[in-house]
Amino acid sequence: MNTFFSNPVVRRFQNWRKSSELGANENEEKWSEKAIKSLVKKLTKNGQALNDLEKALATKDRNSKCVTVPRSSDGRLQVSQRKGLPHFIYCRIFRYPDLTSPHQLRSTETCSNGYNSRKEAVCINPYHYDRVPAPAALPPIMVPRNQGESLPPHSELPSLDDLAMGGIPANTDLPADLDQLDLFSPFSDTSSPPFSHASDENDTAESWSEFSDSSAPTLNGNNMIITPVNNGFSYENMDTEPVSYSEPAFWCSISYYELNVRVGETFHASQPQVFVDGFTDPSNSERFCLGLLSNVNRNIAAEMTRRHIGKGIRLYYLGGEVMVESLGEEAVFVQSPNCNQRYGWAASTVCKVPPGCNLKIFNNQEFAAMLAAQVHQGFEAVYQLTQMCTIRISFVKGWGADYRRQTVTSTPCWVEVYLNGPLQWLDKVLIQMGSPRIPCSSMS
Repeated sequence: MNTFFSNPVVRRFQNWRKSSELGANENEEKWSEKAIKSLVKKLTKNGQALNDLEKALATKDRNSKCVTVPRSSDGRLQVSQRKGLPHFIYCRIFRYPDLTSPHQLRSTETCSNGYNSRKEAVCINPYHYDRVPAPAALPPIMVPRNQGESLPPHSELPSLDDLAMGGIPANTDLPADLDQLDLFSPFSDTSSPPFSHASDENDTAESWSEFSDSSAPTLNGNNMIITPVNNGFSYENMDTEPVSYSEPAFWCSISYYELNVRVGETFHASQPQVFVDGFTDPSNSERFCLGLLSNVNRNIAAEMTRRHIGKGIRLYYLGGEVMVESLGEEAVFVQSPNCNQRYGWAASTVCKVPPGCNLKIFNNQEFAAMLAAQVHQGFEAVYQLTQMCTIRISFVKGWGADYRRQTVTSTPCWVEVYLNGPLQWLDKVLIQMGSPRIPCSSMS
């Protein structure tokens, strides 16, 4: 050990370091020592900060003081050729040695300098961060075994494009009093919606008027989605088989559109958080940059809108939930059937999300409960849940009953987010149920 590590302050911090239950190799040990050395150097300029950190480590006190380091230009800290987020590095060293991702951490309510607060100083006090609980395992869906031709006849299914583009959506807005929202905390859960629902006479079953197919969902008096049962046929007494949920390699896919034209390739997200912005840097695993995408038929409205996308949005997938946060200087507009179901809004409601605010747009547990219920209603009832797995987000310009633009394909710039895990689960359930008997025709 070199002379610096003979420093009594460094030795004390070495003693506080947590050893991984899996056992750290020699390289990890040396890297941790260098990370501690780097931290002590940064905090030596403020002797009180060193004392505060040591006290927090000794007492394990969540109410201890913030211990901060300056935020770098990219938010990361480099230690011996390796880069990482500072709070993640020191939480892993001093408290949670088995952490694998910074998205497993969230700052406590008492921490005023948490990493996600985006302040110039970042708190690295390990006891100012909690682990995000792992999502509860989704129960397998008990699905009737494929009965082939013994299944009763069903009406022809609507296409996914019909489901995506149908109806004039109602609208809702975030309140002027933003204190009602848990800003910059995309992992919070609320028992009631922090939104004021816009009063609009179109917020009725007529929002689904374009779904003329008899198997399409309707709305009851509370604006909750219901699906007609299969004319007396029941799957209750049929032989069943469990179909389990599994996480895909890419949790979502994102397509960018200008009006009704898809522009560029679909982006596949492998990381728990994804930024969709209007800049021109090359896209990477955490970032989908729209500024680089070209469209020879781009009109003036799309060109002007693209200039205002800016920092765009951030999508999180954590703890079985999907959140969207508006990061730019202009609002974004979100249509999430799963979110609308939770709050009892019309299924096609569009919610305006102002800058700095976030919205929970999907919950795996809620979806699992809906899927388990719909399986007993038949093939089409399960198929209708595909619309729950697609979220549409427009930038700057909104659409719906309160806007000149009535459909999302009338907005200059928008993205469609496909949730691959739930969609693949639906696919496995539908395969197990067996295709409905649809008469062949020139229209099929």
